[in-house]
Amino acid sequence: MPEVRWKLTAPAVADVTIGEGFWGRRVRTNRRVTLDHIYRKLQSTGRFAALRLDRPLPGGVRAHPFYDSDVAKWIEAAAYVLAAAPDARLARRVDRAVGLLARAQRPDGYLNSYFSRVDPDARWTNLRDMHELYCAGHLIEAGVAHAAATGRRALLDVAARCADHVWDVFGPGRRRGCPGHEEIELALVRLYRATGRRRYLDLSRRFVDARGRRPHVFDIEAAARGEDPEATARWRPYAYHQAHRPVRRQRDAVGHAVRAMYLYSAMADLAAETHDAGLLAACRRLWASVTQRRMYITGGVGSAAGGERFTADYDLPNATAYAETCAAVGLVFWARRLLAITADGRYADVMERALYNGVLSGVGLDGRSFFYANPLAHYGRFHHDHRGDGHRQAFFGCACCPPNVARLIASVGACMVGASPRAAWVHLYAAGAADLDVGGRRVTLRQRTDYPWDGRVRVEVAPDGPCEFDLMLRVPGWCESHAVAVNGRRAAPPVVRGYARIRRRWGPGDAVELSLAMPVRRVAARPDVPQDAGRVALQRGPLVYCLEQVDHTADVHTILLPDASELTARFRPRLLGGAAVIEGGALALSRAGWRGRLYRPSPRRRTRAVRIRAVPYCLWDNREKGAMAVWLPRA
Repeated sequence: MPEVRWKLTAPAVADVTIGEGFWGRRVRTNRRVTLDHIYRKLQSTGRFAALRLDRPLPGGVRAHPFYDSDVAKWIEAAAYVLAAAPDARLARRVDRAVGLLARAQRPDGYLNSYFSRVDPDARWTNLRDMHELYCAGHLIEAGVAHAAATGRRALLDVAARCADHVWDVFGPGRRRGCPGHEEIELALVRLYRATGRRRYLDLSRRFVDARGRRPHVFDIEAAARGEDPEATARWRPYAYHQAHRPVRRQRDAVGHAVRAMYLYSAMADLAAETHDAGLLAACRRLWASVTQRRMYITGGVGSAAGGERFTADYDLPNATAYAETCAAVGLVFWARRLLAITADGRYADVMERALYNGVLSGVGLDGRSFFYANPLAHYGRFHHDHRGDGHRQAFFGCACCPPNVARLIASVGACMVGASPRAAWVHLYAAGAADLDVGGRRVTLRQRTDYPWDGRVRVEVAPDGPCEFDLMLRVPGWCESHAVAVNGRRAAPPVVRGYARIRRRWGPGDAVELSLAMPVRRVAARPDVPQDAGRVALQRGPLVYCLEQVDHTADVHTILLPDASELTARFRPRLLGGAAVIEGGALALSRAGWRGRLYRPSPRRRTRAVRIRAVPYCLWDNREKGAMAVWLPRA
């Protein structure tokens, strides 16, 4: 069996510049609007105030077990923005937040505002429910990102002292621990890479290996608190925390979807860092479970609102889909890691699907409105969910999603390209430039493209001197035909694991043109998915589309799409900030003869011809509120 190791390395965020276009707009809005909006919400809801331990909380504000994580994620997002471009006001805000965290840290390294304020004696007594290790993980990630962006160690030192305290409590020969909400496991690997201190890698592995072991950590803790372990296990089963069996024996994605994605990301990290083939094999089994049986077409995962969790194979309801934004973010993290280990385009395909659909749907075009859950159907005035009317909100009491999507958008450039000793890799297409280290040579790749609206991409290759290496351009799994030209001459490079491999001696002025066919496609779900039987979804390029009520006179849930209907994509520069829409003919069920009746003997179906306009799913609910549908019945 080949050694498990990292095959690809990602560039630093500072080494990638996002140009104008689809991603440029999102990155710019994130920088100018979203970070400021989240900062003000963190202020108004008391997240920052909770860290001022020498002052009482303002009226109406209560300490909360995971408020610190929201502050940490905001700092991480801001750090990526500062790495890309200086911003004096943002830097001052970050410095103030870092100062609050540093002053809130206890002398032994412990840092959690809730326990420091509310119940200091209960520290580390309930890992299952109280999010202490989860908050510590986000603190660590923020510290690593802040140091990389600023070159200063203020927050990294706070994070390292916190991690050292966790080591003192849960390291070898001490308590066996298992976080109820995974996150610190992947954060500790990042801290190991940033500092070179092996104990952080070992501690991550201890937490991962502790899951599912008997006697169960959660039972031991429950008994120590005077609770009945069996009763608490019935209320919140081990599987909810992915702790039902040791990780190397897990086969199906179960439980809370965000927690699962963070755990699986850490498993991939540890597999590569420790050359653990068993962990990678478990990741591959779980990947098949998620992407082949439990993932929405949008890349959303976790279908049930109750427990924010996975349910069963092929159970993918549309109107009640939970598909939490954080879970899609976590899927991107996991896919990135497996892509870096395997150099296999299948992982990039899922990363792209989740990014363009399941993640970007989570934040509005205005940069200050968000989805927590991401349904694939909305019934307009009839539709309600546990967070309100099912439309975008300015913030949430449990506000994990806004700063999570902000930190991913701020660092998205690092997802787009990669390097190996003999190749430069392009995973995602977007206007911009990236500097890569390819076998010790500096290589700049510049992309010129209007992707995802257009499938034409020009990649200009500029090494620091003439040198030979492979340029690996991803051919997405959704693309059925493509063409390549090198310096204007048509070429036919082999496609290796989803990448067109162009091998040559490169020099200044070299350019490759890739053309990806991007027709409108009808996509069917496997027949085992009962909610989508007899229906199709529309996709063009990486984007999944939907019908919104605002574009139609007929109720979108009465619209049938004939198989023979011609569908055409057109770019509408004034719609939704400029977007390619899909237009064509369809049929709508008639209401004639139904007056005064709820049911009647099945008549011959009456329909009328209508025109439809489908918009990218990631852009829905940015205009008038109303119904929405991704899956359309076939006529």
